[in-house]
Amino acid sequence: MSEVKTQNVHIDSHDEHHDDHAHHETFISKYIFTTDHKMIGKQFLMTGIFWALIGGALSLIFRIQLGFPEADISWMKPMLGEWITPEGRLDPEFYLALVTMHGTIMVFFVLTAGLSGTFSNFLIPLQIGARDMASGFMNMLSYWFFFASSVVMFSSLFIETGPAAGGWVVYPPLSALEQAIPGSGLGMTMWLVAMALFIVSTLLGGINYITTVINLRTEGMSFSRLPLTIWAFFITAVIGLLSFPVLFAAALLLIFDRSFGTAFYLSDIYIGGEALPQQGGSPVLYQHLFWFLGHPEVYIVIMPAFGITSEVISTNARKPIFGYRAMVGSLLGIAFLSFIVWAHHMFVSGMDPFLGSVFMLLTLVIAVPSAVKVFNYLTTLWKGNIVFTPGMLFSIGLVSLFISGGLTGIFLGNSAIDIQLHDTYFVVAHFHLVMGSAAFFGMMAGVYHWFPKMFGRMINAKLGYVHFWLTFAGVYLVFFPMHYIGIAGFPRRYYTWSSFETFSNIFQDLNAFVTIAAIITFVAQFIFLFNFFYSIYRGRRAPQNPWHSNTLEWTTPVEPGHGNWPGAIPTVYRWPYDYSKPGAAEDYIPQTVPYSETPESNTDFENELAALEKESGVEEVDETKE
Repeated sequence: MSEVKTQNVHIDSHDEHHDDHAHHETFISKYIFTTDHKMIGKQFLMTGIFWALIGGALSLIFRIQLGFPEADISWMKPMLGEWITPEGRLDPEFYLALVTMHGTIMVFFVLTAGLSGTFSNFLIPLQIGARDMASGFMNMLSYWFFFASSVVMFSSLFIETGPAAGGWVVYPPLSALEQAIPGSGLGMTMWLVAMALFIVSTLLGGINYITTVINLRTEGMSFSRLPLTIWAFFITAVIGLLSFPVLFAAALLLIFDRSFGTAFYLSDIYIGGEALPQQGGSPVLYQHLFWFLGHPEVYIVIMPAFGITSEVISTNARKPIFGYRAMVGSLLGIAFLSFIVWAHHMFVSGMDPFLGSVFMLLTLVIAVPSAVKVFNYLTTLWKGNIVFTPGMLFSIGLVSLFISGGLTGIFLGNSAIDIQLHDTYFVVAHFHLVMGSAAFFGMMAGVYHWFPKMFGRMINAKLGYVHFWLTFAGVYLVFFPMHYIGIAGFPRRYYTWSSFETFSNIFQDLNAFVTIAAIITFVAQFIFLFNFFYSIYRGRRAPQNPWHSNTLEWTTPVEPGHGNWPGAIPTVYRWPYDYSKPGAAEDYIPQTVPYSETPESNTDFENELAALEKESGVEEVDETKE
């Protein structure tokens, strides 16, 4: 603890020097070369919102193609140019590019950088009691590498041959041979360059998050008193640090195959009847490397959303989080198991059935810690004095989506069933519910909950309710029917299905319905956009602690400066979930309140308190009374 004190004193003195010059900040020093973690978090958020709009718009274009394959879409020609054929149809090559870019943008640029980059940056120093990240310079670099990656990826949308078109997983040999399709040319090269820059950004951020949590916690902030948000961000950073370098290696070998004549992934390939010289490679090697990142990536996306949901649900249920230790243990269990289930994405690659059975067992085992989290959320909500803020609604929506989407994962975890369902819309529906939509709901919960701390103003709750209900209903109306058409055999990644008499007769109306629901859901996001930007400038001034929350960020000024606390960093005395504590004067007790200042409780309350703390796994807290 003495080391932590020393670090804080050092940072305090540094920050006093910084405050003397704070009023001299220029636009460039404040927004371009800023090392303030809060500003960098907001930069990640704004960039993530931009990418969410782009990714959502791309999905609408190919949804219109799927829902109305015979429709004349010449009205898109001013926007899409030559990608609309003279007959007014979407070019089939561009359809593949749309699917590729939509997946890449949403998984990496929105749900990884936009979610984890925003809230890890913004909340870690505030919630652990630190002035800033361990390295403000590395933090700044992590954003600008992400920004450079965004510029390269966005530019690829405008080149003549089109963006990458090998699917968001860019499997070789399609992605390795420039002559295969137009989207395997310059667009694929730009995709690989953008992903390399993105991975550098992720690794810089992850190193910073881990170092900050370990070294810069304030006095009294033991690991057993960390908010679950910090546990989630910390473990997410560890997963990213171990898995993203493998994707970097996969992309580097793919660049070698494309540009330098190597044969890591290529062998026995004929084009136009002519054999290519490469021998000895295997495209399945790429699949192993990609999915070794690809499956941990699922949890890199969803775990920050879990952390946010834990904080929001406990705060707005006005109850201690149920089973704190179990929640931390489940995060650790998910992190470990996420590295040994990757091949369940490869059941159809011809793998040995015995090996498939091993990965099937591990896949079903990883459902256990996930279920622990869901049960603990439901138990925290049970008999709570629930306050239905927009953030709380989105958190409950995440739990709903994770349950319904997770149940279908049990089907796909079975190798025999997965072989039948793998290339159908059942898989699309599953991962959009359990990972994509659930993580998006966690991101929205975080934005609504910490908006007052980010911008010093309150976001409009009524518009937030409208946004939630339209989005919640829309997501289910889009992805629930896909399970049905997937079980019926409807194939994914097909440009059109109208040539299949079975599908065109039975599913035409259902596909049109899904497309209309998707359009309404996308339009509903503009309610949020208006509310977000309007409230930044015109929203009601926020009080210091609008949600009566216990964590440290609410002890800072309404709009904290660089350094977060104007005076000394507060000391922590208790865990962050002391809500509705029997005998207490208020229904919340911040982490900074010593036990000696807690109002005495009578004997009946003490008995109830002991039972509650034993149930929640925090009976050790009272042993630390000062």
